[in-house]
Amino acid sequence: MGVVILLVMAAGVAAMLTRRLPTAFALVVLGVVIAFLAGAPLTGENSVLDTVVQGGAPMLAATMIAILLGSWLGKLLDETGIAGTLVRKIVEFGGDRPVVVALGVLAVSTLVGTVTGSAPAAMLAGIIGIPAMIAVGIPKVTAAGTILMGIAAGMPFELPIWQFFSTALELPVDTVRGFMMKLFPFALAAAVLFVLIETRRRGVEHSWSLRSASAKPASRRKELGDAPWYALLTPLVPLILALGFEVAILPSMLAGVLYALVTTTRPRDMNKRLLRTLYGAFEVAAAPIVLFIAIGILLAAVKLPGAVESLEPLVKAVSPQNPVLFVLVFTLLVPLCLYRGPLNVYGLGAGIAGVLIAAGIYPAIAVLGLATSYNQVFGVADPTSTQTVWSAQYAGVTPQRVMLRTLPYVWAVALGGFCVTAASYL
Repeated sequence: MGVVILLVMAAGVAAMLTRRLPTAFALVVLGVVIAFLAGAPLTGENSVLDTVVQGGAPMLAATMIAILLGSWLGKLLDETGIAGTLVRKIVEFGGDRPVVVALGVLAVSTLVGTVTGSAPAAMLAGIIGIPAMIAVGIPKVTAAGTILMGIAAGMPFELPIWQFFSTALELPVDTVRGFMMKLFPFALAAAVLFVLIETRRRGVEHSWSLRSASAKPASRRKELGDAPWYALLTPLVPLILALGFEVAILPSMLAGVLYALVTTTRPRDMNKRLLRTLYGAFEVAAAPIVLFIAIGILLAAVKLPGAVESLEPLVKAVSPQNPVLFVLVFTLLVPLCLYRGPLNVYGLGAGIAGVLIAAGIYPAIAVLGLATSYNQVFGVADPTSTQTVWSAQYAGVTPQRVMLRTLPYVWAVALGGFCVTAASYL
């Protein structure tokens, strides 16, 4: 039966790759089918309806709320002009020095990436940052890649991601945070090297094809003006509370929302701005929330006793236990997290992670190392991810070109994560 379950998983991957089914729908179908194949009854204990659907759908509820709060804070960064002010100040400081401008935009992207992910993060940093980089001669692919590498460098500090891995892998937040701190130096070094190497290797290319796009931020600047300097500290507020004072994730993010509001908004306008940005956040967060509902259903299915018994011997047979082989094999498998592949943690990869833990193949923290390392690759180089598509199209290039340029750097980040995992937890 284990072979049949694996074949069903392969069919699910094919359905997602060919876009015959949206990822969330495919994961729900997979969860239900795997539950039936594992011998689960329709209702009752360890059943399809009660355990998988009813119990799995809200499994990642804390992550969903964190995603909503991150989207809310992102909306506030946009509407209040905080994000735009950060980018403009960096561009003004950099002047006509391409490398300085790119490193400055990278820093802002990293800061934004700690607040929210996906396309909203790319837009916050890229709407002004990409045209500014191109205007000083940075090639379009490098400009798009700089935004993505910056977001990925901030990803280890993104509180909703901490919450996701904590809940999905049943690990304390402190454990997730500890590994993320080990992963961060690799992500930051790769991002800085990308800017330094690519801007010098490709040289200066003056292009004015985005002049019309850059006009939008200019008009928006007149409308909003610069945010106060103390409001620019907003992205740091949740991090300081979560890291420095060990405040829980959701209260930390709520504090960031309130700080952004109080430092930029007159008291009489606070209610309207709160509601307006919250409603906008629901629109942004809807798609990932649906995805996390589906992931919860899939995780509940693969953790059923029947599924674990069926898959354990097969997965154990192909999972390397030697630390060197562990690093080598999983490094070679990095491309499988691209194009919504089977190692994409926001797809079937979550189910595979659940199997590895439930079957006792690897300790949960080692699976965390695998999942977070692959996530660094997916967040930058996957041509189907929303932030990659938006950044590439806004810069006027294809997502595939961005993938080819950034993949070596994030592949190295994944390698670093695997080495830390093997050395520390195997």
